Amino acid sequence: MKKIVDYRKLLGVNEAAELQELKTVYRSLMKTWHPDKFQDNVEHKTVAEEKSKTIIEAYHFLVSIASETRNQSKTEYTLTTTTSGIHDFEYKSQVLKVTFLDGSEYEYFDVPKAVYVKLINADSPGRFARRHIFNNYLYRSVSKLVATA
Repeated sequence: MKKIVDYRKLLGVNEAAELQELKTVYRSLMKTWHPDKFQDNVEHKTVAEEKSKTIIEAYHFLVSIASETRNQSKTEYTLTTTTSGIHDFEYKSQVLKVTFLDGSEYEYFDVPKAVYVKLINADSPGRFARRHIFNNYLYRSVSKLVATA
């Protein structure tokens, strides 16, 4: 997904970056681009504000898809995907957002349109998703982002 690649490029990390590395890189970039460093020049301050917002967004997104983050919530994720039915789903730009009956929401990245079409046409979307989506695509919890925001 282009968003993931762009965020990794912005922070200068690869897909194997661990949480500690992300945190270190994030702090370093924020020291460089913090708007308070540019009090003298309004134009530079405005640029720094936009850049820092992008850095913050990239950091939070990459933390949410990091393997360490997913491992911490693996039990909860497995429980949701195996026992809770699908309430609703939405597909946009190869991102499948699934809302479960227990209130959890997850985004799955780089899901091909053909897989989404098969999900729509499946006799049992829940069974299809368990077999072909839940453990096959990079995901992140969206419900936790909303709850902590």
